[in-house]
Amino acid sequence: MNRMKLAGVAVENAAFSFDKAFDYIVTEELEQKAVPGVRVTVPFGKGGKKRLGIILSVFEGENRKGLKKISSVLDEESLLNAEMIKMVFWLKDRTFCTLYEAAKAVLPTGINHRMVLSYTVSGSKEAAQNLTPSEVEVYNFIASKQGYVKRDAVLKALGLSADCKTPDELVKKGVLFCNMDAVRNIGDASVRMLTLNDEIPDGVRITQKQQSVVDFLNDVGCASVKEICYFTGVTPAVPSALAKSGVARWVEFEVLRTPKHSQQETDTGEIELSEIQQKAFGSIEQLMSTGKPGVCLLYGVTGSGKTLVYLKAIDKAVCEGKSVIVMVPEIALTPQTISRFSRRYGKKVAVFHSALSAGEKLDEWKRAKRGEATIIVGTRSAVFAPVENIGLVIIDEEQEHTYKSEQSPRYSAKEVAKFRVSENNCLLLLASATPSVESYANAHSGRYSLQTLSTRYGDAQLPDVITVDMLHERMAEGSTAISQRLLDELKQNLDNSRQSILLINRRGFNTFVACNSCGHVITCPYCSISLTYHSANKRLMCHYCGYSEDFRTECPECGEKSVRYSGFGTQKIEDELSTLLPGAKILRMDTDTTTGKDSHEHMLRKFADKEYDIMVGTQMVAKGLDFSNVTLVGVISVDQQLYNDDFRSLEKTFSLLTQVVGRAGRGENKGRAVIQTITPENGIIRLAAKQDYDEFFKTEIKIRKSLIYPPYCDICVLAFTGENEIKVKSASRQALGMVMDYTSGEYKNEKLICLGPRPARVAKISNKYRYRLIIKCHNNRNFREMISKILIDLGSKSEFSAVTVTADINPESII
Repeated sequence: MNRMKLAGVAVENAAFSFDKAFDYIVTEELEQKAVPGVRVTVPFGKGGKKRLGIILSVFEGENRKGLKKISSVLDEESLLNAEMIKMVFWLKDRTFCTLYEAAKAVLPTGINHRMVLSYTVSGSKEAAQNLTPSEVEVYNFIASKQGYVKRDAVLKALGLSADCKTPDELVKKGVLFCNMDAVRNIGDASVRMLTLNDEIPDGVRITQKQQSVVDFLNDVGCASVKEICYFTGVTPAVPSALAKSGVARWVEFEVLRTPKHSQQETDTGEIELSEIQQKAFGSIEQLMSTGKPGVCLLYGVTGSGKTLVYLKAIDKAVCEGKSVIVMVPEIALTPQTISRFSRRYGKKVAVFHSALSAGEKLDEWKRAKRGEATIIVGTRSAVFAPVENIGLVIIDEEQEHTYKSEQSPRYSAKEVAKFRVSENNCLLLLASATPSVESYANAHSGRYSLQTLSTRYGDAQLPDVITVDMLHERMAEGSTAISQRLLDELKQNLDNSRQSILLINRRGFNTFVACNSCGHVITCPYCSISLTYHSANKRLMCHYCGYSEDFRTECPECGEKSVRYSGFGTQKIEDELSTLLPGAKILRMDTDTTTGKDSHEHMLRKFADKEYDIMVGTQMVAKGLDFSNVTLVGVISVDQQLYNDDFRSLEKTFSLLTQVVGRAGRGENKGRAVIQTITPENGIIRLAAKQDYDEFFKTEIKIRKSLIYPPYCDICVLAFTGENEIKVKSASRQALGMVMDYTSGEYKNEKLICLGPRPARVAKISNKYRYRLIIKCHNNRNFREMISKILIDLGSKSEFSAVTVTADINPESII
């Protein structure tokens, strides 16, 4: 057989059950462009419909029957280097996603394409006979336009639904032609500039004003209209006339959309470390110098100066000409982090996080890929930054759940970071005051190196902690959530011109709405969850699907006007504080107030500038923030999280309490923390108040071992979702049967413990029922192979075509 050039292509929307790198013929005219890492359009399936794809390999192969040709190449240069392409296959194996989903996760959203369907008339008068009225309407509209008309434009103009088949029926009848094109979601930003041509055309007369522009362009080479007008004093008509006469010409220059950050003085001085910090840095420096991949846990109490230690490590990497990736868990932390990094490293810093616009994401990615930015700061997605020659990867607050993706591909940023340090032979530095139990166990077993900072940096001291028993403490007058003791502490802070932070890990005003007469709970019609009252828009809202309805006093079940609103969230705390402390300036930070672009940065800057006295918020205010004037932290209620039924509930509660308490007293003045609870005798609260992580770990690791939970196993959750509960339940039971069959035969060496299947804690979301099968396992190649086979087997069964089945290894929650 003839041998020819072929490409292995990851194709979009390929089902997991038959996903692979599909072989396509590379034609001679595309040979120079079709290289690994570029995007292409390819015909796919029996109908040969065009789809997007990414070339993962190019090789010589046999011209087999049925092979199709690549239709077009969409990129001028490769977007993925060899490391990134290897990562795509790694992600598919580890997260049970398709190759295209993995490749798409690695690229910024702004660079993605979408396929756009367009129509034009065929010109066949015979085919246009005997059309239905609806077909005539569509035909006449398209015929009235020149060239191709996008499908979306046709449907919108005629008021047709998205699933309308009329245009496609006209294509089948030969009345219309259709075309499928790949369109970039976000284009490159550019600015139009004027530059002189080499020669002035004969007969052209140049006026005095035009000559001033010509002289200016001779000096600078090219300039925008705005610059020309500013420096020469002419109007925009003058440069336009020069271009029109042929004396000059317009050229397009790319402009990168760089996120704007608060401007502060540069800080490039030598970092001074304490003796204990210097000891930790010395060990980290040695690990960085080995040229071997490794993981180090930097564990230090809140305020111990972990950031200074890893900034010193970054300085070392930068001096050696290497790139650095720094990840933080919450968007709320990013402004402070970016500000600190920008002051020190200037334009070497690029930002990766979800609050950026699509255009900004694209351009920051370009800066990293071109080597213009070598220090990447951001949230989870920063781990995919296209930097090369990495010398250090840092994950701050490494225990946080936001490092785990809940959408396909369901990757852990920590695991991806380990892949990248392995490929680059560098160090992964995990930093936290409350490390995950798994990380601390790995450090104690010797798998990770461990460096400890046991005291606060400088003269700062750990805050005094006051535990308030809410069963016996008197409530502040007119309040349902704030104790008199917490109110007294807040007043004292206000009198001393100090700031305070209050944590309530629930947003909204009232979190529970029920009828006093019949007991009916007002729930979402599409989710098995109660509605939350929001005072800002005076509506009852579902925090899962977004459903909302008007505020009501009449029960929809019995008709009595006895609906009771209870519970409290951030809005209610803000409202009560305004009444209790009428002179205080209060800032609320939750997902309702931080939806605007750069809203986190603006709010945190105002609080840092002391424009507010009290900041009330959800857990986004609990971690990583550093305000020297904050001397009081209050936890409104911790009991709901403490008694959650997830195996990580104690760990998460301890971490949250320790972190929020650690926000107080980070400057010259000693801090205080007030924790309100109905169970003050609880051991977790006591240990968090003492900031005693080591004692917590000793207790928690015993429980994990006795019940066989991580780090003594891995956990794989098979999730089943669909609108028909019977089929969802049936699919989950069949999956359990497949696990039992496989482990009694082909995979008999796999030792598993299965829990379920059973409904998820929130059993229905957006009208879809949810079941879970929890498998305690060891995450090895054989186990992942078995799970892949189960997903493929279930995906090929027609009776479960309406049931979505996913697998997630070591999710942050199993309930």
